[in-house]
Amino acid sequence: MGTSNREFEINKNEEEWREVLTPEQFCVLRQHATERPHTSALNKEYAQGTYVCAACGLPLFTSNTKFDSGTGWPSFFQPIEGGIGTTVDKSLFMTRIEVHCNRCGGHLGHVFDDGPEPTGKRYCINGVGLKFIAD
Repeated sequence: MGTSNREFEINKNEEEWREVLTPEQFCVLRQHATERPHTSALNKEYAQGTYVCAACGLPLFTSNTKFDSGTGWPSFFQPIEGGIGTTVDKSLFMTRIEVHCNRCGGHLGHVFDDGPEPTGKRYCINGVGLKFIAD
């Protein structure tokens, strides 16, 4: 399922990822887990800034595209151009569009077609996969 490290600019083996990520980050970013809803402090982060990949620091989303979806995960209606990639995820007996970091392949979450205008998209992202850098 998901993405292969061979496709990305940053390639590390499992041991190397474990050295730079917390256990929770490793589970989400490298093993495609999902954090429990309402557990990320970033869900209620409203300051101006940029959300970057927790694994490699690539800018992924800006605070200007963040909205409160009520789902319990940080949600955005548009990524930074070139920041993310998508793959088809057919796990859990359903088909969803997985969102991953374009530089390291880290699993971030999923994108749905129930977001606000202007895109109509909801990028539902695991907060543990992000770091927030205030402006």
